[in-house]
Amino acid sequence: MKRRHSLLLALSLGLTLPLALPARAAESADYFPPRHDWQRRTPQQLGVDEVKLAEALRFIAGQDNPAPRDQALALAQSFGAKEPHFGGLIGPTKPRAAINGLVVHRGYVLAEWGDTHSVDMTHSVAKTFLSTVVGLAWQQGLIRDVHDRAGAYMPAGVDLFSAPHNQAITWDHLLRQTSDWQGTLWGKPDWADRPEGRPDEWANRKLYEPGTRYKYNDVRINALALAALQVWRRPLPEVLRERVMDPIGASSRWRWVGYDNSWVELDGQRMQSVSGGGHWGGGMFIDAWDLARFGYLFLRDGRWAGQQIVSPDWIRQARTPGTANPGYGYANWFLNTGRKLYPAAPESAVAFLGNGQNVVYIDRDNDLVVVLRWIDNGPALNEFLGRLLAALKR
Repeated sequence: MKRRHSLLLALSLGLTLPLALPARAAESADYFPPRHDWQRRTPQQLGVDEVKLAEALRFIAGQDNPAPRDQALALAQSFGAKEPHFGGLIGPTKPRAAINGLVVHRGYVLAEWGDTHSVDMTHSVAKTFLSTVVGLAWQQGLIRDVHDRAGAYMPAGVDLFSAPHNQAITWDHLLRQTSDWQGTLWGKPDWADRPEGRPDEWANRKLYEPGTRYKYNDVRINALALAALQVWRRPLPEVLRERVMDPIGASSRWRWVGYDNSWVELDGQRMQSVSGGGHWGGGMFIDAWDLARFGYLFLRDGRWAGQQIVSPDWIRQARTPGTANPGYGYANWFLNTGRKLYPAAPESAVAFLGNGQNVVYIDRDNDLVVVLRWIDNGPALNEFLGRLLAALKR
């Protein structure tokens, strides 16, 4: 009766739990979904409490973010209202879907809800794609050491790091958002993003030694993107597709874009420098399924179907807390250090987070990837994780 009740509850909420299948032998931990397919398993097959799972899904289905679904309007009402020099959008946006998500446990789809195929902005989760592409440059030897000064890798005529304050900035500083890079990029001065102090101080803000202070800042992340483009000398979306997204079987529907004015010429070719978020539009447009594959790649320590795509050493570095912010690794690895981010989750859990909220939650202890899109800000995510983890522990 409990099982029938939970299935009826899921159906009434528009949630999807896999249909019952014949009992199977223990599942392989080495399952990797082929392109266009991802096998599902029932709660019973994965040893999950079906009633508690349905209750967790019912809870999260009611947590849709109340902000406007039109992302141009949502950005104007959030960043635009807080930043007098927001300056308007310079990249594309699109209206979003309602709340949706996926739960992948032990490699298989355990639950799905909402329009998971909607290709939407993912805002700052784009930073994790960016840091991954930087990691691939490090793997290939294009970047010798993340503690090298980034300016040493720039060709003549690229003055990203030529100003005295910026000369000491390393790749590690850029990745950890501790660079304190000073300047204007694509028409946006660094101080215009989440300005601090009095308005009369913004343009002549206090400078901090690179590496000593964490500050979430999209202008500086965009400087990292442009620096990475100078190293690769190829469009970063092309690198990402070839080295990561195609090998993990992602769709061909995702798009990673920059701004209307972020075009440069490299070796006689015109290329767009992509953005590391959607603060002024642009960034990564993607659906929940491709986000789940990306998260699953890191759950499996950078390996996919026998191929080591992302170096485990890079992932270890990305997961290492920074000295200026122990809750942050590389962009955009949010760490659960001291279980401060998600008290209900294990300390080893990490999340890729974007405005909206967009969440890719990765939990090695519980062999779990959760993609949550457009959930309300606040305590709902932690409560959902607590309910979900309770369902996994029978």
